[in-house]
Amino acid sequence: MDLEKIKDPTFLKQYSNQELEELAATIRTFLIEKLSVTGGHLGANLGVVELTLALHAVFESPKDKLLFDVGHQSYIHKILTGRTSQFDTLRQYKGLCGFPKRNESEHDIWETGHSSTSLSAAMGMAIARDMKGEDHSILPIIGDGALTGGMALEALNHIGDEKKNIIVILNDNEMSIAHNVGALHNVLGRMRSAKKYHWVKDEMEWLLKRIPAVGGRLATAAERVKDTMKYFMVPGMFFEELGYTYYGPVDGHSFDDLMENLQYAKKTDGPVLIHVMTQKGKGYHAAENDQKDKWHGVGPYKIESGEKIKPTDAPPAWSEVVSEAVRKKARTDERIAVITPAMILGSKLEKFKEEFPDRLFDVGIAEQHATTLSAGLATQGMKPFLAIYSTFLQRAYDQLVHDVCRQNLNVFFGVDRSGLVGADGETHQGVFDVSFLRSLPNMVVMMAKDENEGQHLVHTALEYNEGPIALRYARGNGLGVEMDKEFNSIPIGSWEVLKEGTHAAILTFGTTISMALEASKALEKQGIHAKVINARFIKPMDEAMLHDLMTQGVPILTVEEAILKGGFGSGVLEFVEEHKYYGQIIERMGIPDKYIEHGSVKDLYQEIGLTQEEIQNKVKEMLPKKKQRA
Repeated sequence: MDLEKIKDPTFLKQYSNQELEELAATIRTFLIEKLSVTGGHLGANLGVVELTLALHAVFESPKDKLLFDVGHQSYIHKILTGRTSQFDTLRQYKGLCGFPKRNESEHDIWETGHSSTSLSAAMGMAIARDMKGEDHSILPIIGDGALTGGMALEALNHIGDEKKNIIVILNDNEMSIAHNVGALHNVLGRMRSAKKYHWVKDEMEWLLKRIPAVGGRLATAAERVKDTMKYFMVPGMFFEELGYTYYGPVDGHSFDDLMENLQYAKKTDGPVLIHVMTQKGKGYHAAENDQKDKWHGVGPYKIESGEKIKPTDAPPAWSEVVSEAVRKKARTDERIAVITPAMILGSKLEKFKEEFPDRLFDVGIAEQHATTLSAGLATQGMKPFLAIYSTFLQRAYDQLVHDVCRQNLNVFFGVDRSGLVGADGETHQGVFDVSFLRSLPNMVVMMAKDENEGQHLVHTALEYNEGPIALRYARGNGLGVEMDKEFNSIPIGSWEVLKEGTHAAILTFGTTISMALEASKALEKQGIHAKVINARFIKPMDEAMLHDLMTQGVPILTVEEAILKGGFGSGVLEFVEEHKYYGQIIERMGIPDKYIEHGSVKDLYQEIGLTQEEIQNKVKEMLPKKKQRA
């Protein structure tokens, strides 16, 4: 079948299971070929081909609501809803989004870039449906990893209590991004080994009711026996006790099994949970045999061998620089413990786990718990390092405020993927952490100019004993600078002059330092000498250097790869106001007050005007104003 001819999924209702199997094979081949060029979330999508086809064959999107959680498993859904021709632009600037996107299609009714939100959203939709007197199905498709999120468990409890007609599809591949952990994972493991029992209800009840005179009473007795048998046949009865009708385990690659159980669920009143077993990476040898889950999200690769196409001799990833520095420190400081919310691989903690298996704690997709767990460790004199993506840390803001900063506990936050992350788009852009971290009392926030300074800031953070401290670092690789063999402490709140200048000053940090230096060199050729300052401590700022700049009266430009509202530049303005430096010229460059969509970081820089050319223009615009100051 030509996948580009698909406009909507209604045609699937006419397909036999054999035809669906043939279509599944075509879709898998298409995904393997396309993603070998564009990259993307391959493993998760190969695992849900049959499941997505079956859902669209039984239900009627968009009347029936499909919520994919996490949304990186929605590629097949996009194919079936008329977006095949856009896959050449997947995750590229102005191209097809890698997650559900409401403005892309009427079939994308919930945007899920991060996990564990679908059940709460589904409950809201179910309440609205019932208040309006409508009749349609609502189906959150949630992974077993996402189910460990606290928000998902809260919603699971609420749905079961309210007895709403919601069909929860639990896509169980025993993985989130990496192998799942925790007690709930073990409960699901016991369920995977259980036999199905729901065939009793229809077949046996139908048979008993045909017996004259006593059939009805026997059927009632059999129902009680069936309910008792469930406790033996499905260990724990976790979901049934929460108020769900449980179907499963279901073979997620068998259309016979899927269709039968989806039809059962469609006729069942109240909340239903279908436990679907799938294999991540199904149908592609390299992804199927992946034990370290290197095929969750991939860049370009060679189809035949599975070899990843990567630049040779690339500098180390920032995540690796930080995790290695923590590992070296852990050899001499037994108080150091590492916590991660299901991101051992993403945060490059594999080596730490190998060397210190008893000092690394993967809590699963549970960022709030991870944060307060770290706070608890800190109360006992330990040195917790919480490695967490910037956008995941957003989920733990209350815990940051109340459990860490309010108690002034010595937790070291490794804020990974800070700044623009590119292809994952607006749900993953780590641009808000500067604003929400610097607003918290007791918090220290820093970012290194290169890997060498990065390792020294790790050392500084682990030697710091006065409260919470956060080190931001970007997605991707460092600069390839030479690394010092010994760690050095950097004084908290100290900045560094990278290039002298007398006409203006550019204050910046992290990833934007290079463009500021380039702009300064270009301005120098035009007779304009702009000082460049590495403002590596975002909070506290180097007040001595700021006072000196204000006394000189030079125009100041702040540059940051973060949201401008409440950001570093706002901090400089606050300093100016607090110390009454009236007439001081300050300009700010950074992320505007909007969500930044997916695309290469270079393209996104151009879109928002965060370039060395724009820095030059800003500095030149500021200079004439100097003469007009009051």
